[in-house]
Amino acid sequence: MAQDVLCEVSNCVHHAGGNKCGASEIYVVSHRGKEAEKQEETDCKTFEPGM
Repeated sequence: MAQDVLCEVSNCVHHAGGNKCGASEIYVVSHRGKEAEKQEETDCKTFEPGM
């Protein structure tokens, strides 16, 4: 399991220094409920707008 989760979305409440994600868990889903075949077909549901 990954020790560090990197994220460049600086307006997320979980964004931490060094482009790290500070969320206790990460939830990623595929678009339209089907299996993803490409990176672009996924979304991070852990995102919460920050400042």
